[in-house]
Amino acid sequence: MAMDVIGVTGASGQLGGRIAARLAGRGQPLRLVVRDPARAPSLPGAGVAVASYQDPAALRQALDGVGTLLLVSATEAADRREQHAIAVDAAVAAGVARIVYTSFTGAAPDAAFTFARDHWYTEQHIRETGIGFTFLRDNLYMDLMPSLADDEGVIRGPAGDGRAGVVARDDIADAATAVLLDHAHDGATYDLTGPQALTMTEVAEEITRVTGREVVYQAETVEEAYASRARYGAPDWEVEGWVTSYTAIAEGELDLVTDAVATLAGHPPISFADHLAAGKG
Repeated sequence: MAMDVIGVTGASGQLGGRIAARLAGRGQPLRLVVRDPARAPSLPGAGVAVASYQDPAALRQALDGVGTLLLVSATEAADRREQHAIAVDAAVAAGVARIVYTSFTGAAPDAAFTFARDHWYTEQHIRETGIGFTFLRDNLYMDLMPSLADDEGVIRGPAGDGRAGVVARDDIADAATAVLLDHAHDGATYDLTGPQALTMTEVAEEITRVTGREVVYQAETVEEAYASRARYGAPDWEVEGWVTSYTAIAEGELDLVTDAVATLAGHPPISFADHLAAGKG
């Protein structure tokens, strides 16, 4: 029997690209859904379809014949909930049987992290359609931790002494690949974390110790955080997302360590120190 085609949105991105490559390596037929075909990875058994989350007709056509869809969450935007709803509805209209959605730890309508609220609404919309689903609630990417430090080597934010179970994109990709290839995960929600929850002080100390770059964490009040980010001239919704990513840590919403990566991927998640030592940070 021919294998079902798996659709991968965001296939030219950091996470979608990793997952697509793993699936192709397993001989899985793919449909890579991208906005720019020039950026689509060249993978065996992979067709390319051009569509964006704002174009329901193109998405419907792109997903025709797809059995399972990996829906990688869109880049943060004021209308991200609407973009996700368009993508979900297009998948349903195209006859997709299951959506595997990359959500976020602590997704809830009243989450401190405002972007996590978008994920909750998307999860609810998927549930309401009646389509099969699996939700992968990723913690903060450890890959991005070094970039939180400014040119002076300071990570600034109102995280207090809160902790986050930071996780590597590679581990998420391994776990997602296992889920996409096995319908036994239908209806499940998995929190994907690293092996330990770290404070921002510990994150800064590990970057310094492993890489030699001097990095420190400077705790801010919420008011100071908004003031220090005002110079970027970003819209209010975006600045609020930046600031609340730290307040979510302070409030304990990301203080979580699970065995989901080990269970799904078949290997333990990499530690932040080992990730840095491997040059992946």
